Amino acid sequence: MRKTDGLFKLIGLCLLAGVLVAGILFPVVGAAGVASNQASETVEQTSTDLADIPPPLVTTVTDSAGKPIATLYDQYRIPVAADQINDATKWALVSVEDKRFYEHHGVDWQGTLRAAVSNGAGGDTQGASTLTQQYVKNYLINVVYRGDKTGQEKAQEQSLARKLKEARIAINLESKLSKQQILAGYLNIVEFSRQIYGIGAAAHAYFNTTPEQLTVPQSALLAGLVNNPAVNDPWKHPDKATTRRNLVLDRMVDNKKLAKADAERFKATPLGVVADAPAKPAANCTGAGPENGFFCQYVEDYLLKAGFTKDDLYTGGYTIKTTLDEKANHEAKVSAETQVSKTQKNVANTLSLVRPGKTRHEVVALAANRDYGNDANAGQTTYALPSGVYNTGGAGSSYKIFTTAAVLDKGIAGIYSNIPVGDSYTSHVFTGGGSHCPPTGPPLNSRWYCVGNAGHYGATNTLQGALATSPNTAFVALEDQLGSTAPGIDMAIKLGMRSTMASDTGGQPVDPKDPKSVPQSKVYAPTANNPGYGAFTLGFSPTNGLELANVAATLLSGGSWCPATPLAGVTDRNGKAVPVKEAACEQVVPEGLANTMVVGMSKDDQAGGTSAAAAAAVGWNRPILGKTGTTQNNGSATFVGGTPQMAGAAMVFRPEGGSGGLCFRAVGNVTTCGTGNMFGGKTPAQTWFGAMTNIMADQPIADLPPEDPKYTGH
Repeated sequence: MRKTDGLFKLIGLCLLAGVLVAGILFPVVGAAGVASNQASETVEQTSTDLADIPPPLVTTVTDSAGKPIATLYDQYRIPVAADQINDATKWALVSVEDKRFYEHHGVDWQGTLRAAVSNGAGGDTQGASTLTQQYVKNYLINVVYRGDKTGQEKAQEQSLARKLKEARIAINLESKLSKQQILAGYLNIVEFSRQIYGIGAAAHAYFNTTPEQLTVPQSALLAGLVNNPAVNDPWKHPDKATTRRNLVLDRMVDNKKLAKADAERFKATPLGVVADAPAKPAANCTGAGPENGFFCQYVEDYLLKAGFTKDDLYTGGYTIKTTLDEKANHEAKVSAETQVSKTQKNVANTLSLVRPGKTRHEVVALAANRDYGNDANAGQTTYALPSGVYNTGGAGSSYKIFTTAAVLDKGIAGIYSNIPVGDSYTSHVFTGGGSHCPPTGPPLNSRWYCVGNAGHYGATNTLQGALATSPNTAFVALEDQLGSTAPGIDMAIKLGMRSTMASDTGGQPVDPKDPKSVPQSKVYAPTANNPGYGAFTLGFSPTNGLELANVAATLLSGGSWCPATPLAGVTDRNGKAVPVKEAACEQVVPEGLANTMVVGMSKDDQAGGTSAAAAAAVGWNRPILGKTGTTQNNGSATFVGGTPQMAGAAMVFRPEGGSGGLCFRAVGNVTTCGTGNMFGGKTPAQTWFGAMTNIMADQPIADLPPEDPKYTGH
């Protein structure tokens, strides 16, 4: 345990003990008997949990190597021990706030009696609080009642009852702690404005130094701030800050802690604070910067779902070591932004990367063409584009993965089975019309759904060949053989599309209070009178890109699904490991089925495959699983790919929605348009291959697993 943490715990215990000795001071103010009942009420209302409330500390988020990338905090505080605060700071504070600090025992009786007399005579309640009493008040305001406006008001109300309680606790503190401990405790708790608390943070934020290195005029400025930090803010009110600093210097002279000549010399110096604003880190994930901010945001979202509260996360002083590979994330960012300009209106290009494994699926990178930040005009956003359900246009033919896995699971076909393709297909299982019916019109049947292909594919192909070339007709026909959408939806959930299928058709979390808010898993599922939406296999529903990447990771892990975790470990303020509730890994499909799916998807980057051109452009020579997807009107597109070492998904879509397509005009120039020409083999595949070529450059070429004869169709 750090020295400062032990000190804070002892302080909390002293505060609690002080509250319990409620009667100690009443005889002193017997003449003001009316105050006795008020004081007793106040003491009784004070929480007995005081000792269990530690001060808010900064949570640090690091990459996989332990390098800090962001800080999360409500109060920017860097705790320091008494011996880390120089004498100049201590004497500056004592001289201006409590000249008799080293003489009294927690209460300045002269000042307290003066306040009692004034109050009893109907005058204003006067101050005369010692540093120990101020410490008590600041601890209550900044720690115990932080976020509780009513509690804060009571902790500083101008009443004798409050003064009595404060004095009681102060006396008890003085019996438990040394003067140096009390002084250090005060300097660790007090506010210095702008979310800056404590001398450690103040020294850094105001002067980019440490409490040990503060000069006399710097110490005087900070000591002067505690009285009224907002009024004496040196950036907003430099004149007032200068006047207050000089007053502290004069008080140090009066207290014989500074020579008058030195004080006059220091008064002539500028304030010397850092330029423009305090040098403090961002208080949230914007501090992770334009590249790493999306990953930081996912970490926060992940921990909130795991049971942490935002307040706990921003005040707990945790160290969160993540699985972020900054090199991989940088390559992902560069590739995403190369393909689509960061300022391109209503076009997002994302890449999510996950490391496969049978016991963990670690998220390695979360990147977008957009920068993470608050300046929309500069192409920034704080929406979790790579890890949330923000692609409302859908993933297109990437969803054929789920139909194929269900077909293998049911024994309907194997990856080498010949299946019908054709230029058009009319389903007698599903309804929905369609624009590709034969010239003679739909059959005279109550159920018909017509689907066609963008090109000519021939009459038949193997299932493996169909995955590489992606004819729509073949997979709707397979869906017919499944009898409903249920097997495909079930497979999508098993393999990893969990928050996607749990979201509504607008990509939003389901509202249990709204009967019209229904998860996708139910909207597209069969009912008593409907086998579901036949177009499910064509991937028109809102999609989470990270989950799509995790689907590839599940297949490459022999069918072992694990949550896409961003966490390597979490420790508390004392360095103790904190358990995080994460979903357990599951064997969601037989290993042979998963391995055969990988082989079945291994031809997409080869001649005739939909991503062959993108692979050839970078000289790709590694075995992969791959599947492209393009939605209706070319409004969004995806590429799912992976090697045994790394899986990922790239998506290009309209983050702000709207009808119409996406037009690929040139590398770095993708725009919204009426009639689109975007395909999964273009921007998404180029993004994936562009990043993975550099990320995998120093990795050995790994073979894909062998197929299982049970699922080949031979």
